[in-house]
Amino acid sequence: MVKFILGKKGSGKTKWLIDNANKDMKEGNGNIAFVDVDDDHIFSLNYNVRLINAMEFNILNVDSFYGFLCGLLSMDYDLEKIYVDGIYKVMSLDLQDLVYLHDALKKICKKYNVEFYVNVDYTLDKIPEFMKEYCLEIEA
Repeated sequence: MVKFILGKKGSGKTKWLIDNANKDMKEGNGNIAFVDVDDDHIFSLNYNVRLINAMEFNILNVDSFYGFLCGLLSMDYDLEKIYVDGIYKVMSLDLQDLVYLHDALKKICKKYNVEFYVNVDYTLDKIPEFMKEYCLEIEA
């Protein structure tokens, strides 16, 4: 499953990701990764959630981001969920990129039984109709 977490700046998207990663870590059997663009949330996350600073891996566009996520999966077959926060701060992520990312991640979700939750800087009214079922909007 791929789910894009939407909302205006300050709506609580990051808090939603952190809370759900922590909850899933307590309830789940697999490993959880939290990809961010800094290390600011290291003390907010359960110590068993793997925090990965994407800035250390030269992610420049949606293709390199997809490759990065595939690399995470290849190194940990027990990876159950990947939460991604703020990646739009380091690369362009337009609607065409979202569609590409969704389609690419959907394929590896099925193959490796992993779920992705990606924070994006959009609101639901800006998302094409066919993508809305893959989105969850957080409202302040």
